[in-house]
Amino acid sequence: MIWRRRLHFNRYRYSQVDGLPNSFYGHIRQWTGLLSWLALGAFIVALARPQSSKVIQQPAQNLGIDMMLALDISPSMLSRDLEPNRLEALKVVAQDFVNQRSMDRIGLVIYAGEAYSPVPLTTDHALLNSQIASLRYDLLEGGTAIGMGLSTAVNRLVDSQAKSKVIILLTDGENTTGLVDPTQAATLAENLGIKVYTIGLGTNGMAQMPVAKNPLTGKLIYELQQVRINEELLQLIATKTGGQYFRATDNKSLQEIYTLIDSMEKSEIEGYQFFQYTEHFFKWVWLGLIILGIELLLNFILLKTAF
Repeated sequence: MIWRRRLHFNRYRYSQVDGLPNSFYGHIRQWTGLLSWLALGAFIVALARPQSSKVIQQPAQNLGIDMMLALDISPSMLSRDLEPNRLEALKVVAQDFVNQRSMDRIGLVIYAGEAYSPVPLTTDHALLNSQIASLRYDLLEGGTAIGMGLSTAVNRLVDSQAKSKVIILLTDGENTTGLVDPTQAATLAENLGIKVYTIGLGTNGMAQMPVAKNPLTGKLIYELQQVRINEELLQLIATKTGGQYFRATDNKSLQEIYTLIDSMEKSEIEGYQFFQYTEHFFKWVWLGLIILGIELLLNFILLKTAF
């Protein structure tokens, strides 16, 4: 009798239902069952424990190569004999170089009329590359202080205990200012056992160089100028410290030079590699709970019914 009562409910007979209006709540009731399946799917994904991982590489202590990049960012680096200009071409090549040196500590020195080191020796190559990408010709006062750029890089390597210490010094001009003589800086590097690779950047002959700034528009004015690089000085610095001098006249040769230096200064040790995992299952658990909550609200509050 109790079972029959539970099955009993009021019914109305219609000869046809074509004229009856569609019920909004009826449509909702048809789709609420789908929410349970969506919630179940979210819980299944959560049980699978989705993760993301990040590889952290660390060289063996004091056994790798410590390297400083000393980069000229004077206004002449906007010359257009490289594409799109010398500075932008250098930034691309330098970042590629850093990406290949995953097991070494690398730092950055920038110089023009003065020198500054925004990044000390570090294995955080993402930070280093972000600093390289943000380089502009107007960060420092004008001029080319090769001696100060080199001495600042040497100073960053003074306390290094690495088996090999290297500076890659790049410039597109001549030493025109600064308180430190480049040859004295080279002697200091030699005494500390620091090898210096020097790169002269610029085509042979004439190049479109910035000579002034338009006072109305603020844009640089370019003119054809003779490319002048003190190759004798750069050769002296490299030879004195046991390095080599290179001349880059276009994008391709600049890339080839950095690739060659990379091959000559390979670390023979293997570093440590760590994997850092991040769990994401809790996001799917919350998603499933939210879907179930929505279904409960629809059934008990809006539709006034249970499952």
